[in-house]
Amino acid sequence: MDLTKVLSVVKSKKTGFFAAGVLFGTAGIKALSSKDAKKLYTNATAAVLRAKECVMDTVTTVQENAEDIYEEAKQINEDRAAAEEEMEAYAEADDEEATEEVSEDAFKEVEE
Repeated sequence: MDLTKVLSVVKSKKTGFFAAGVLFGTAGIKALSSKDAKKLYTNATAAVLRAKECVMDTVTTVQENAEDIYEEAKQINEDRAAAEEEMEAYAEADDEEATEEVSEDAFKEVEE
């Protein structure tokens, strides 16, 4: 095979691919800028905006629920801490009463 024939075939294939690419690109630009394409883009954008609004509503609801849960959890912990303090105060009062009783009994024994 002659090298010049091979190069001419390759050159014609490359030129053909280039021409097809230019044609396809031009047709693509025409198709993308048509009125029908604009309607499609507008409808797709509107659908995306509706989906965004739905997602934002859901996010807002979840945030509100999380805030409620957080506040309720804080209240539960405050109530628990108050109950523990009350139990500790009650236990200390019982210890003091028991100590006073022991002291009085010891004093009576010493007097006898």
